[in-house]
Amino acid sequence: MDNIKFKPEIISLIRKKNFQTFTPIQEKCIPLILKGRDVIGISATGTGKSHAFILPILQMINTDRDLIQAVVATPTRELARQLYQQFVQINEFSDAYRIKLIASGIDKERMMGELKQQPHIVIGTIGRLKDLYVDEQVLRLDTARIMVIDEADMTLEMAFIEEVDQLCGKMSRNLQMVTFSATIPPQLQPFLKKYMNNPVIVEAKEKHANNPQIEHVLINCRHLSYEEKLLRILPGINPYVCLIFSRNKQEVKSVAAAMKQNGYPVLEIHGDLTPRERKQALKMLDSDQASFVVCSDVMARGIDFPSVSHVISLGLPYELDYYTHRSGRTGRAGRTGISYLLYKESDIRSIKVLQNGGITFASKDYRNGEWKDVNPFDFKPRRRKTEADIQIEKIVNKPVKQVKPGYKKKRQQEIDDIRRRERRLMIKQSIREQQKERAKKKQLSKVRKYD
Repeated sequence: MDNIKFKPEIISLIRKKNFQTFTPIQEKCIPLILKGRDVIGISATGTGKSHAFILPILQMINTDRDLIQAVVATPTRELARQLYQQFVQINEFSDAYRIKLIASGIDKERMMGELKQQPHIVIGTIGRLKDLYVDEQVLRLDTARIMVIDEADMTLEMAFIEEVDQLCGKMSRNLQMVTFSATIPPQLQPFLKKYMNNPVIVEAKEKHANNPQIEHVLINCRHLSYEEKLLRILPGINPYVCLIFSRNKQEVKSVAAAMKQNGYPVLEIHGDLTPRERKQALKMLDSDQASFVVCSDVMARGIDFPSVSHVISLGLPYELDYYTHRSGRTGRAGRTGISYLLYKESDIRSIKVLQNGGITFASKDYRNGEWKDVNPFDFKPRRRKTEADIQIEKIVNKPVKQVKPGYKKKRQQEIDDIRRRERRLMIKQSIREQQKERAKKKQLSKVRKYD
């Protein structure tokens, strides 16, 4: 991109970020966006996609024009805040850019008051952008010449696509549309077709699956739950920051509660946290007050967790491709990283799909205070589940809505009671069988006597 003459302040920003070379997604997207083309960027976390649109937007802004020229829409407030922090770094080299964060969790009346002077660039959550533009009509997005929808597939998952449709339907007909997404699901294609003009599709998905900086390790749970196995291996992990992925917020709550009870400094990030709690959690992470973060795929998408040394997946994600997004949170910026995958027998087929896709796994277990190499997929024949096993599984997998003191002890007491009842039934059954056997022998001896 030597032919692009960036503004002096943007060149200073590039030097500050220490960009020696542009990543593939940046190399392909920046010239296209500057030419006014609509772009669909398909890119995993950590490939540099944020600056693939931040740099061209800053280049395109005419700071002499007192109106909104660019909009960046995101599905979550955390992602909006992180993008805002990336944009405002330009203020170190030029105070001419007016950049505004429009996100849930910020006082609405205060935001509306500050919009008497419209910014040049708006970064915001979809719901709040729609509120202030379509409903309150205090945000003049109709003057924007470019709109970026970041994490488009996540926007669809979180059911925000209708709000985006309402936003775009009221914006300029000549609007340049840019979207970035990990995947392009079929349900998203009608929206893209409706608002994008002959878009260029740019793919840069290859980074994480074969990233030699990441060591992928399989850990067999055998008869244990993911949570129980996690607690057994945690003494063997000494991270700077460790991300622990669960599939949903109920599992996140349960895992975080168990870790806290065992004395681990842990943050949990899920949809039930208040804006203040979520902001405080990320602030604690930035200040190195916690080493472990438990989160779901949806809540972690797009958030840049600093200096992640370890990733732990409690089972595989619903969308198998998301495993590379999880593991790709470590091994960044030239560092090495480890991605642990806790698995059960039902996960083996999916693991082999990942292996065929180029990921090389080692198989290890943490035993007697040290990590040992083990045979992969080594499962003993499973015994048939008893009624007690089923009852215990329900107790172990029951979501924890509110953690109360001693809940783990109470749960173990319930399990012990079930096991005791099972043993009593087995003893009674054994006694009945012995009684039947003795009665049969006695009857047989009487028959022989008369014969």
